Amino acid sequence: MLRITIAQLNLTVGDIEGNVLRMAEAARQAAAERSDIVVFSELALCGYYPGDMLDEAVFLDRIEAGLAALREASATLPQLHWVVGAPTRTQSPGKRLHNALLVLRAGEVRLHYAKQLLPTYNIFDERRHFEPGPDVAKVLRIGGAQVGFMVCEDGWNDAQADYAHNPFLRMADAAPDVVISINASPSHIGKREQRHQVFGGAARRHGLPIVYVNQVGGHDQIVYDGASFAAEPEGGVVFEAGRFAEEVRTLQLSADGRFALGDGSAPQAVPLEGLPTMEFYRQQIVLGLADYARRCGFRQAVVGSSGGIDSALTLALAAQALGPENVVGITMPSRFSSSGSVDDSVQLCRNLGVQLHTHPIAHLVAGYAAQFESSFGQPLAGLPLENLQARIRGTTLMEYSNAFGPLLLTTGNKSEISVGYCTLYGDTNGGLGLIGDLYKTEVFALSRHVNEQAGRELIPQAIIDKEPSAELAPGQRDVDSLPPYPVLDEILKLLIEGEGLSHAEYASAHAFARQLQQGDAAGLALLQRVRLMVARSEYKRRQAPPILRVRAKAFGNGRQMPIAAVYR
Repeated sequence: MLRITIAQLNLTVGDIEGNVLRMAEAARQAAAERSDIVVFSELALCGYYPGDMLDEAVFLDRIEAGLAALREASATLPQLHWVVGAPTRTQSPGKRLHNALLVLRAGEVRLHYAKQLLPTYNIFDERRHFEPGPDVAKVLRIGGAQVGFMVCEDGWNDAQADYAHNPFLRMADAAPDVVISINASPSHIGKREQRHQVFGGAARRHGLPIVYVNQVGGHDQIVYDGASFAAEPEGGVVFEAGRFAEEVRTLQLSADGRFALGDGSAPQAVPLEGLPTMEFYRQQIVLGLADYARRCGFRQAVVGSSGGIDSALTLALAAQALGPENVVGITMPSRFSSSGSVDDSVQLCRNLGVQLHTHPIAHLVAGYAAQFESSFGQPLAGLPLENLQARIRGTTLMEYSNAFGPLLLTTGNKSEISVGYCTLYGDTNGGLGLIGDLYKTEVFALSRHVNEQAGRELIPQAIIDKEPSAELAPGQRDVDSLPPYPVLDEILKLLIEGEGLSHAEYASAHAFARQLQQGDAAGLALLQRVRLMVARSEYKRRQAPPILRVRAKAFGNGRQMPIAAVYR
C-alpha cells in the first residue's frame, strides 16, 4: 500500500520564500498522516507562471535558495518523499532552464524529470523560457511501489496528436504501479470535464492509476480551480478534491491499483458534470478578484454604478469577493441620465450593503464643452460629447482610486469589448475587469443566478428588465448601434472562439451563422460588419485592463491579433 498526499495549494508567483513555508506546512501534515509521498503542483516553488522573471538572474538565484530550503526541510522528515515542481538549469544547448519535477527525500534529490511537451498556444508560452526534456520515462521505487512522474502537458497528447511523441507510451512501457502528474491547469468552462476525459482515458488505455495534482488560485487574468483527482484503469475518476479552494488530502493506493481515502474509506462518487455554468462563473470570478486584490495589496474596490446591468453585476461579485464593507459605488449622473438609473443604483447598493457616493458630472461636461467651443470654434456634439461623459466618469473614478486607495474595477462585458462599444480612457479605465469574458446574454443570466443563489433580490429586477443603454445621448439604446445581443453574441462566439467552444455552443453558433449566410444579403453584410467591428477595436483591447478569464478563448494574451492589418 502506498500513501500519497495531494497538496492543492494557492501559491503566489515570485513569493519563493512564502511558498517554501506553505509547502513545508503541507509536508508536515502529510508526515503526520503517515504518507509516503506529498505532491505539489507544477512550478510550485516559484508559482505558475512567472513569465520573464525567469530571465532575471536574481530570480534564478532565489529559486536555487528555495530548492536548498526545501531540501533542508525534507531532511527533517526523512521518511517522506516530496514531489516538487520548479525551474532547474539545463546542462545542454538550447534554453537554459527546464520545467522540472524533482523528488526530494532526506535532504537529497532522488529524481529529476524535465517536462517534455511545452505548451506554446493560447495563454501558454513555455517554449519562450524552457527547453523540452528528453523522451524518457522517469520511475522511482517508493514504499514497495514503482512510481512514474509526469508534468501537465506531457499527459495531454495521449488522445490527440499535437506533438510528435506521446510520453504516456514511454510511461506505459516502464509499467509503474501509479503515475503522478503535477499540473498548473487553468480553469475555464468545460476544462474539468476535459481533464477527466483525457487522464481518465489514459488510465484506462494504459492500465495505469493516475494521481493528478493541480494548483488553485487567481494569477492576473488566469484562475486555477484545483479539482485535483485520482483515476483508476477501470473505475475512471474516483476521487476529486474541492474546486476553488485549497485542500491537503491523503489517499492510499492498494496493491491492486485502487484508491481509498487516508482512513481507508471509499471516496465519494465523482459526478460527471461539474458546477452549473453560472455558478462556475460566479465562483471563478469571485476567487479571481479576491486573489488579484490580495496579491496586489488592495483591500477595497470602487465601481462606477450606472444603474445598468454590467456595473450592477460587477458590484455584486465584488461584494462577494471582498465583503460589502470593502466595496464602494459611485453614481455619476449627467443630464442624459434617467432618474430610474440613479434610483436603481441606490437600491442596488442598499441591497448589497455597499456604500454609494453621488458625483454629478453635468457641470463638468458643460465646462469642457464651453472651453472646447471657445478654443476650437466648434460646438462639442455627437460622439465626441458622448465620449467626453464617459471620460469624465473614468477620470473621476481614477481620482477616487488615487485619493483613497481602492482598486478600480472596469465593467465592460465581452460583447461590448469585442466590437469596441466602449470609450478608451473612459469606461475602460481600471485595474481589473470582472465580466470582460462574459457575453452580454451571460451577464443577464449570471445576474439572475446571483439573486437565486442569494435567495433574495440583490440586483434589482428593474435593472435586469431594463433595456441596455449607455445613456450618453437622448433616448439612446444599445440596439441603435449594435445588433440585438442574442444575435451579436452568437456571431461573436464563432468569430472569437470558434472550435474552442463547447460542442453545444459551437453547433448553435455555427448553425446561426450558416442561417445568416444562406439568407439574404443583409445577413452576410451583418456578419462582415461584426467581423470588421471586432478587428477595428483591437487597439482598444490592447490598452484595456486585464480581464478575468472564464472561457477557453479570452481577450488578453490568449488571443493575439495585429492592429495594423487588412481584415477581409
